[in-house]
Formats: sequence, structure tokens, C-alpha cells
Amino acid sequence: MILRKTVEGIFATNAYFYFDENTRHGILIDPGFEAGTLLAVIRERGLFIEKILITHGHFDHFAVAEELQQALSCPIVMGERSREYVGSPYLNLSANYRPLTLSDVTYVPDGTAVPLETNPAMCLTLVSVPGHTPDSMMFLPSDTPAAFVGDSIFRNSFGLTHFPGGDERMLFESCMQRILALPDETRLLSGHSEPTTVGEEKERPWFRHVA
Repeated sequence: MILRKTVEGIFATNAYFYFDENTRHGILIDPGFEAGTLLAVIRERGLFIEKILITHGHFDHFAVAEELQQALSCPIVMGERSREYVGSPYLNLSANYRPLTLSDVTYVPDGTAVPLETNPAMCLTLVSVPGHTPDSMMFLPSDTPAAFVGDSIFRNSFGLTHFPGGDERMLFESCMQRILALPDETRLLSGHSEPTTVGEEKERPWFRHVA
């Protein structure tokens, strides 16, 4: 099951819970803000969070990750290219607010499948989708046609590329070759917009511009 919770900080960010309805074990994705709110969801739903996954190294996707890591006693997992971003307030965009870094992170390569320990058939596969940032990852669940796309694609637009390390051409390639190459019914779950689907985005004006 997938549950979205929008949390508020400097701006609104979507956090997601991917979990097994039977065992209540799951993974928390992109805990940007409001640790207390996310912990309340975990308590109310009776969830056991095994891991925290972060799509890319901008602070609005990991600002409370360390606090939750300590509260939940679980690892933080990111793509291997995220090390530089989470270690630099300039690159992760927190320098002008409250400088943030992460130190206790497990970095894994493109293509890694992160399973639920209690149900290995349920897993999230990390797929590199650089462009918004060099370290951007998409997470593909094994049991449902969906993709956690971070800030690579939003409903009715592609992601921003004017931040450090952003590359518009690379983002377009990621969109065309990896994200929008998924089946049309695939739900795209982004960091800052309402859900959409691959098929819907292929009908948007922005897609015709990229294509």
C-alpha cells in the first residue's frame, strides 16, 4: 500500500509510506519536514518503518530524516551519488535557511532493490534519473504500477534544473528514456504535486515540447 502525507516546512513536500498491509512493515520516502506529524501517522497506522529512502539530496526531502532515524532505529538509504549533496548545505539548498547535512547514510548503486525484511517480494528498486540533480533517483515498487519520482516530474511539468548540478538536457533524457518509458497506467508520485500518470503526462504540452 502507498500512503501520501504532505508536510509543511519552508514549503510543502510530499512524504510517502510504502508498506505491507498485512505485516504493517514499510519504508518511509522523503521525510522533508514535520517529524512529529510523520511519527503520528506511523503510530495511528500501526506501522513499523524498516528504512528511510530519499530520492535526492535537496534538504526539503530529508530535513527530518536524521530525527526519524533516531526515533525509529532504522537506516537511511540513498543513491551512491548523493553523498556530496547531503554533505554540503550549498548543494542541498539548506545554506540560506538552517544548514543541514546527513552523515549516517547507506549509499547504494543504481538498480539496487531494497526489500521489506518481512516480505522480500515487496521491494523498491532504485533507478537513476539525473537532471534535477545528478543524484536523483526514482523508486519503483515491485507490486504496483507506480513510481516515486522525486522532483524529476510533476503533474503537468518537468522538474526544475536551475539549482546547482541541474541539467535540463539530462533531465529530458531521464524523463523520456526512463520515467515516461514506463507503462501508461503507472502512477507518478512526485515530491510537490498531486499524483499523475505516465499516460496523462504524455498528453501534456510540456511532453510535446520535450519529445
